[in-house]
Amino acid sequence: MNPNRTVEIGAFTGYSLLSTALALPKDGQVGSSTTNKQPEFDFAFVDADRSIYKNYHEQLLKLVKIGGIVAYDNTLWFGFVAKKEHEEPEHKKNSTMDIKEFNKQLSSDPRVEISQVSIGDGVTFCRRLY
Repeated sequence: MNPNRTVEIGAFTGYSLLSTALALPKDGQVGSSTTNKQPEFDFAFVDADRSIYKNYHEQLLKLVKIGGIVAYDNTLWFGFVAKKEHEEPEHKKNSTMDIKEFNKQLSSDPRVEISQVSIGDGVTFCRRLY
């Protein structure tokens, strides 16, 4: 897709941001926020508070260009999204519910085409259609 401008929401060690930055062309830019109301990013990576992924999604669809990609990390959530509720530890229940709801939202969003990949803890790629 030859991205030139990218943004990351949430960062732990910075590994994913570094990987993204290294894939950009020499004149590519990594952004952290924007005041321009026109879509300007080709790629966004989200690895932040899963309870508000749906809010990030709405905002990023305004900031990522048509044809651009938004990637959400942890969408398989230790595999708990595919297990029965009683099979998960108590401290993971809220996040599991949030991710399940978010995955359902993405699967019914006509504005994006999605692909979920079982790399690590799961990554869902959303290509903005309009």
